[in-house]
Amino acid sequence: MLIPHDTRIALDTVVDLMNTAPQGNRDDELGDLPALRTFVQAHDISDVGRLTDHDLRAVQDVRARFTAIFAAPDARIAATLINQLVAAAGTTPQLTDHDGYDWHVHYFAPGASVADHLAADCGMALAFILVAGEQERLRRCEAPDCGRAFVDLSRNRSRRYCDSRTCGNRLHVAAYRARRKEAAG
Repeated sequence: MLIPHDTRIALDTVVDLMNTAPQGNRDDELGDLPALRTFVQAHDISDVGRLTDHDLRAVQDVRARFTAIFAAPDARIAATLINQLVAAAGTTPQLTDHDGYDWHVHYFAPGASVADHLAADCGMALAFILVAGEQERLRRCEAPDCGRAFVDLSRNRSRRYCDSRTCGNRLHVAAYRARRKEAAG
């Protein structure tokens, strides 16, 4: 699946944003303004301005909306959720070639809030996945104690874990030990 650079960055941002949510014994990694500032800086989100508590709450709301899109049982429901998200962000597509990247499209309006920026650009990235008929690539880790979001970009759509070196390896080792224990008897 060929994914343009800016779409790939937006998909990575969606996943990283979703994975800041409290889950199991993990706290909310986006629970305060310093955490939001760190997230914005780590993802090079441009033209954001001064961040406020309102921005924090709005980004947490966008995060919840992305979570609903990943959980959508079919493309029609996912499309409805994406359409609502992108429309609420007041998208204004514009071509840009900043920071050494070739021409690409930004969907957020000039001066948009960080939440609208994320909703517009990342929502459109999810729309492209849906249009390509690839909704099943929007996944959650199958490790029972994880559940982190990821986009399966493997050639045959076979990725099951958010990270094969941690979740996947941990489950494979546990299964191996269980087989050895059973064989030893």
